Amino acid sequence: MNTGLRIAAFGTAVAAIFGAAYGVGKGVGPLGEDTRPAHAAGPHTEPGPGDRKAASSAGGLQVSAAGYTLALDTPRVSPGERTPLRFSIRDARGRKVTAYTREHEKELHFIVASRDLTVFRHLHPTRAADGTWSTTADLPAAGGYRAFADFKPAKKGAEALTLGADLAVSGTYAPNPLPAPSRTAEVDGYEVTLAGALKPAKSSTLTLKVSRNGEPVTDLQPYLGAYGHLVALRSGDLAHLHVHPHGAPRDGATRPGPEVAFSVTAPSPGTYRLFLDFQHGGTVRTAAFTVEAGPAARPGDPVAPEAVHDDAHGTADRH
Repeated sequence: MNTGLRIAAFGTAVAAIFGAAYGVGKGVGPLGEDTRPAHAAGPHTEPGPGDRKAASSAGGLQVSAAGYTLALDTPRVSPGERTPLRFSIRDARGRKVTAYTREHEKELHFIVASRDLTVFRHLHPTRAADGTWSTTADLPAAGGYRAFADFKPAKKGAEALTLGADLAVSGTYAPNPLPAPSRTAEVDGYEVTLAGALKPAKSSTLTLKVSRNGEPVTDLQPYLGAYGHLVALRSGDLAHLHVHPHGAPRDGATRPGPEVAFSVTAPSPGTYRLFLDFQHGGTVRTAAFTVEAGPAARPGDPVAPEAVHDDAHGTADRH
């Protein structure tokens, strides 16, 4: 083969490789991307309000967004011992952010979760005057973790953000299987039951009921401005869902248990892990659940009756 033919053949091979890569990329896509054939979606479809809401409900997938970056000073720690963690939020010019808008009683909420979603820590760091945040964490097992910072800068017009960064715990990694889906969780003698269905691309209500020794707990104590704080993470990429509690302590309408309700939107079908923090007797405890979000409804799909989900105590899905 002469030089000209070799160059032509090489160019054809490169084009074929990149064409195939492009096709694979389009075929796989990120979780939640519409992969329907063109005839199903129409020649050109703009995302509707529900699609935009679902997309915006997931956070923590980026280390930087809207001109802000989560910078971990300690991206690697040792397992099984209480280890200092230091980090900061940097603006577009690399300066540490020192002014925040308080939300749910805190300037910043900091979460650390293992990639297999079996370890969860809701931490409360303190901020130094220079903008450095510090806390400690006891992470029991080696492996990959994700750190999430949920905050809103005090700068005019700034939006609330959830940024995420990878954190490694040194040692031999042995991943744990994700716990099976369940509507009941037990922690320190408390039983928490879950009612409601997690739905992709649609806001739904999840209600968690707290009991102890078979009796409803009716004197939950406020925690972070509510009678419960719920974090939802998507299995696989650990997308962080924005969750909003219903009502607030001392608003004249919200009771201190046994039920705590939240509005939540799953950005895509899949498996999610829910972590409920609640306070009783001066101690904060965490109940964890694995839940499935079913396939999203498509335009033209037949309308099915609303599914009713019963928990172990016969509480139905309420919408």
